[in-house]
Amino acid sequence: MDAVKIAELARALRTAHGAKAPVEAARKIREYKVSGNNTEVENWQRIRNALDTTSAPHQG
Repeated sequence: MDAVKIAELARALRTAHGAKAPVEAARKIREYKVSGNNTEVENWQRIRNALDTTSAPHQG
């Protein structure tokens, strides 16, 4: 998956789940590891990394 798509998915995940987006990404990583889908594991690890490099939106 290309970097632009990774960034788009990370942004959508952050919008949908807020501060819990990294938790959701970790859940997906575990899910795909169990099913043996290594391509999706790699994709979701990249999405999780993208979430880690961006800050959560400020609330207030």
